[in-house]
Amino acid sequence: MNLFYSFIVPVYNRPNEIDELLQSLALQDYSKPFEIVIIEDGSTESSQEVVETYGDKLAITYLTKENSGPGSSRNYGMQRAKGNYFIVLDSDCILPPQYLSLVDADLAENYVDCYGGPDAAHPSFSQVQKAINYTMTSVFTTGGIRGNKTAVGKFQPRSFNMGLSKEVFEKTQGYGTIHPGEDPDLTFRIWKAGYETKLIPDAYVYHKRRIDWSKFYTQVNKFGMVRPILNEWHPGTAKITYWFPSLFCLGLFISFVLLFFGMIAPIAIYLLYFGLLFVHSFVVNKSFMVALLSLIAVLIQFVGYGIGFLKNSILLAVSNKKPQDLFPNLFFKTL
Repeated sequence: MNLFYSFIVPVYNRPNEIDELLQSLALQDYSKPFEIVIIEDGSTESSQEVVETYGDKLAITYLTKENSGPGSSRNYGMQRAKGNYFIVLDSDCILPPQYLSLVDADLAENYVDCYGGPDAAHPSFSQVQKAINYTMTSVFTTGGIRGNKTAVGKFQPRSFNMGLSKEVFEKTQGYGTIHPGEDPDLTFRIWKAGYETKLIPDAYVYHKRRIDWSKFYTQVNKFGMVRPILNEWHPGTAKITYWFPSLFCLGLFISFVLLFFGMIAPIAIYLLYFGLLFVHSFVVNKSFMVALLSLIAVLIQFVGYGIGFLKNSILLAVSNKKPQDLFPNLFFKTL
């Protein structure tokens, strides 16, 4: 199959990130033509000047639209792209030079209509960025569902590094209005339509995640909030493991209460777990400080996700309202 790739990149007020991404795209060792579609999602800080500096190096289509969220912006770009295979990236990603060549070779050997790749921490990332990256990707924290070869369960592509054919986009109509959660929602609908997905483990991107601890908590809290909605929409995909962060928080609270009464065994289990995380993060990142910060990131992740998941699970169970009416802050309006 002759594939022509279109990179689909929504951006919102981040011209510096687009500059770094385009630099990495200009260095791809892929020998065939490809295009890049930048979708300015109602930004007040335009990326147009940055994009224009790459006009003689890359085939770029620059689009502007009203703000409607990343999912709608990706759809907008794919509807106007020239390619027959779309590669969706976040604007805060950097690609290694071999990225597209690896993807093309892998699809030539074993074609699927949708793939995903992992994210990695670039050596230039800050210690906090590396700690958050570890927490989001480790098999000991998220089960490796974001691109670990030893992931627990079937791999679900994520749109910071995700490819899909024009055929599957037209069949599924692309991303929905929920955010976050648009990625697994699309993956579940791709599976339901009869298409296969896979992980290309070597097709990694450097995902910068420019967020502080407060923003990280907000992000993972929303991840927890949308999961009960996805479970309701796609009941066959619900797993007991989605309850683990909530149970982790409840167990930690009970452990501290029991410690007050002289029972140390429960808290000792948590200490062993955090000790394992510290050692593993130290081995992966080769940094004492990143390993220490990883423990903070893990705690924030579990507490944020666990509270969001438990709260919205209860609200959905007791309410007769549709998720869009019950949680309007988790949905973008369509244009």
